[in-house]
Amino acid sequence: MADMLAIPAYRRLTMRFVSGELDQRVRLAAFQWLRAQMEVHGEVLSRSILAEGFVLDGRRVPLLGPQGIFKPAVCEMPISITTSPNSPYSDSWTPDNRLRYAYRGTDPGHADNRGLRRAMQTQTPLVYLFGIAPGQYLVTLPVYIVGDHPEQLSFDVQVDDAAQLVRSAEPLDMVSEDRTTIRREYVTSIVRRRIHQQAFRARVIEAYRTRCAFCRLRHQELLDAAHITADAAETGEPVVSNGMSLCKLHHAAFDRHFLTVRPDYVIEVRQSILEEEDGPMLLHGLKGMHGTSIYVPRETSLQPDRLRLEQRYAAFLRSAS
Repeated sequence: MADMLAIPAYRRLTMRFVSGELDQRVRLAAFQWLRAQMEVHGEVLSRSILAEGFVLDGRRVPLLGPQGIFKPAVCEMPISITTSPNSPYSDSWTPDNRLRYAYRGTDPGHADNRGLRRAMQTQTPLVYLFGIAPGQYLVTLPVYIVGDHPEQLSFDVQVDDAAQLVRSAEPLDMVSEDRTTIRREYVTSIVRRRIHQQAFRARVIEAYRTRCAFCRLRHQELLDAAHITADAAETGEPVVSNGMSLCKLHHAAFDRHFLTVRPDYVIEVRQSILEEEDGPMLLHGLKGMHGTSIYVPRETSLQPDRLRLEQRYAAFLRSAS
């Protein structure tokens, strides 16, 4: 994924989209600034960082506004589209890996909708901000508007490899366009999975009040959302009741059946681990968990599903035999 976010040098190259020189400069500066922010903060950025934006030639350029389709005053076309955590719009994914992004309102001729339509016609890259929790947005770039459905009040959006932001000044042929379509479908499928994983992690960690369910560690950077039923399984839905907030040590131990959680929410450590001698980390980090109860969310619907835990416990016993 790092390669997809890398912004290549662009001297002596022409931008792939058609817009004014200032808009191009702002857009490239925005992508480079976002990349720098993600190197520091990770791929999830706060609303305050995005709304503050950066300064170019003495003018502030925010990347996010009160509406989902956002165009800074300095740009000719929108620079970002946003799906909020509690969005009133029905953004969704199609089977062929396109984000179906809702129009602003119900008027296809609204200025924001016209802006995205122009971005589609000129194939101008944008930033997609997916709200995984209040005030927290997963950043994806570049994305392109690739379809317009006035009858459904929506656009189609796909992600592309950031290396394709620039190209030599040679015309595109039919083969190049076909490759672009295939590449975008592939990249979008990867990003779609990443978005779902990040959203699942955010919901689980929030439900557990930012702590490990086993050891109560409260450092968010060291917490994962562990699946009870594997996400690759047919019943591995990304719902909070199919997850637990675990620190990285206990997540790895849980995945490898070093320990498990019984349906009564009590931790059980594998007998071979209890009999092993290997220093204080094993003693306190794993053995010390045996027989203790996990921390669970207060809301019953968010607590670990007992049937899933029963199935997981059966697999744990089989692995230890």
